[in-house]
Amino acid sequence: MADIPLLLIGAGGHAAACIDVIEQQDRYAIAGLVGSAGEAGKQICGYPVLGSDAQLAELLARIGRALIVVGQIKTPAPRIRLFAQLESLGCEMPVIVSPHAHVSRHATLGAGTIVMHGAIVNARASVGRNCILNSQSLVEHDARVGDHCHVATGAIVNGGASIGDGTFVGSQSSVRQEVRVGARCVIGMGERVLADCADGTTLPGVAAP
Repeated sequence: MADIPLLLIGAGGHAAACIDVIEQQDRYAIAGLVGSAGEAGKQICGYPVLGSDAQLAELLARIGRALIVVGQIKTPAPRIRLFAQLESLGCEMPVIVSPHAHVSRHATLGAGTIVMHGAIVNARASVGRNCILNSQSLVEHDARVGDHCHVATGAIVNGGASIGDGTFVGSQSSVRQEVRVGARCVIGMGERVLADCADGTTLPGVAAP
């Protein structure tokens, strides 16, 4: 039975999806969420928004551990800022893995990373800190995903590929084996990344028909 208190940082749509993973894992008891000042007092999936950033230090002094549940598409900046803030407060940031995901015992995951329903992290893969591996994503053998990345729903990072810090890999996109994608790139939905990408590259994604 879940009995370890956990504070969630963020109160949007991604927070709701993370709540479902945490409930299914049944290890952590969600103490509440931290949102914007306007969100304080609301409830997300039955859990209260306890306050905003102004109350964060006070809440962490009582709860001790937190997970960032702010989403990431265009920029990793909000998640990076929050991660640095939590680090400065000495906060524990656990790894959360859905019971419906598979993470090889030969893979590594960094602090504050969440692996959502149906995701797979294969042998000798390395995933950094504060990452989102979203539903049904795949990080294949020997691949490397840096810190503060989001591998979105159904995206594939093939064997030996490397994803730089702060990069977004969009839904249903795929990165070819051994390809190097730089830091803070945005790989749009449905892209096929067949060659190396420099830092800051934006690939717009496949347009709707």
